[in-house]
Amino acid sequence: MTNETARIEAFSDGVFAVAITLLVLDIKAPPVSSASPSLAVRLAHQWPSYLAFVTSFVTILIMWVNHHRIFTHIGRANDHLLFFNGMLLLGVTVVPFSTALIAEYLGHDGQRTAAVVYNGTFIFIAILYNVLWHSASAKGKLLRQDADHHAVQLITGSFRWGVPGYSAALMFAFLNVTASLVLNLLLAMFFALPTHLSRRRNSNAH
Repeated sequence: MTNETARIEAFSDGVFAVAITLLVLDIKAPPVSSASPSLAVRLAHQWPSYLAFVTSFVTILIMWVNHHRIFTHIGRANDHLLFFNGMLLLGVTVVPFSTALIAEYLGHDGQRTAAVVYNGTFIFIAILYNVLWHSASAKGKLLRQDADHHAVQLITGSFRWGVPGYSAALMFAFLNVTASLVLNLLLAMFFALPTHLSRRRNSNAH
């Protein structure tokens, strides 16, 4: 990270931190009650909130990891980069709302609409990741001179799966909303892979 991009990453880190913290606010402690069911049962009934929280937490965490990952290769900034990064953060700030929506409606009428909003948020973010990365990596115009070209290609290749992957999750929501959330979680795991694969390839080369 250079001085030119340090402020961009610092500001972005703050947005990611706030968004990931807000997620937990949707998990409420059941009110005290002398009536059945027991507290354990009432906690168990909140499983949609837990599933939505874990899925979104892991997704935002890995988005932050990927954001840091791409900025290790970016050495310069221009107005386009600033704008696209800002639009990406717009999507990130919506994640707590879409998470609260899917947690509230999962298993009830309106769950498919909630899933469309939830997955639509990630489609928007995936588009902006591709646009942001392309604006920096195309012809290497904003990349550091010592950028790892294999890692750059690996990031480009993995980001291409974002829009079709989350679009598939959105379409899958019309069949099974819970399974759609699980697919989101699997996609997050996929986008955590590039650094691991890069290191493995480099170690095999030696």
